[in-house]
This record gives sequence, C-alpha cells and structure tokens, in this order.
Amino acid sequence: MELEVHNSEGKTTGKKVKLDDTVFAIEPNDHAIYLDVKKYLNAQRTGTSKTKERNEVSGSTRKIKKQKGTGGARAGSIKSPTIVGGGATFGPRPRSYDIKVNKNTSRLARKSALSYKAKEAGIILLDSISIEKPKTSEFNKVMSNLNLANKKTLILLSERNDAIYLSSRNTKHYNVQIASLVNTYDIMNSHNVVFVGNAHEVVCEILNK
Repeated sequence: MELEVHNSEGKTTGKKVKLDDTVFAIEPNDHAIYLDVKKYLNAQRTGTSKTKERNEVSGSTRKIKKQKGTGGARAGSIKSPTIVGGGATFGPRPRSYDIKVNKNTSRLARKSALSYKAKEAGIILLDSISIEKPKTSEFNKVMSNLNLANKKTLILLSERNDAIYLSSRNTKHYNVQIASLVNTYDIMNSHNVVFVGNAHEVVCEILNK
C-alpha cells in the first residue's frame, strides 16, 4: 500500500511511500495479539504482594482455652487464621507474572496490529518534527495540523530525540517512542500511528528478521 507523506504543517509533500505488505498488509492474527498484549501487561505487574502466614505472625503459641467444655469450637494459638490478627490462609506471595512468548509470535503480533491500523487508515507518514528545545505547545501544534488533537496517537521516531520526547511528556493523548522498541500493546492502544522520517523502515527491518 502507498501513503502520502505529510509535513509538520499537515500538508502533503507530494511524496508517496510504499509500505511493506509483509508488515502492513498481512491477515491479522488475533491470538498472537492477545498473547503479546498479555505478556506486556503481565510484565507491568510487580508481583510483590505478601501477607503473613501463621508462622510469621508475632504472638504466643500457647493454647487459648481448654479443648473441651467451653461449648465453642476448639482453638489453638492466637496465630490461627480464624482469629482476628492471626495469619492469613493461602494469602498472596511474591511471584513473577511474566509469561513466555516466542519471538516469531511477538513479531506476528506487531505485524497484525500494524495491519489493523493500516486497514483502518490509522497510519500517517510524517517527514519530520522540528523542535529544537522541549516545548509542549509546538508539539501540540504539529498534532493539531495532522488532525490528531485529543486523539490517542503513537508517534514513532527512527532514533532518540529528547526534545520531542520531553515536549510530549506532559500530554495526555500522545505516546512518543523509538521505532525499534515499539510493542503490540501501544499500537493497539492508539487510534493512530505516526511514523516520523524513516521510522517505518526501522520497524520493517526489525519485524522481517
């Protein structure tokens, strides 16, 4: 598929770029997307929740009351889970929520996500963003020129640019990333994907390894 290249003023430059069909025009695999998004979200979990069990709660281990004759249930120490302040039963323990997803499946997921965006006309090619020093108003102006104001947008750069990143950091709807680090979740979580410069070539090179 061919797309027109826009400038930061939102106008077409007259140049067209043919996107790689093996990345932007495949039959999307929903299950691959599901697995890759699940892997990403699981990795965001710290897995540090912990409750004290009965062997970790401080307190005496003496028997609270005699075994028989009270008319109530038998009771052991004050550490028992049935007593207020006692240890938790089957409480959470520190653990890792990471799951393994094969590299090929992960690549397929990103290709599928990009193909969905291409089908929905959610991909925009931008020749460059010229911001010399961090300034949110300048970044917002570029997004407005592209008719992306207040729309969840993923902006992919071919290389690191601190001025652009810092200009977007205070915004609510825009996510600036280096193209080589793009993931399936961020693609699917955006209405539009903007490739700046030759960022689309960087993505294609990584996904076609």
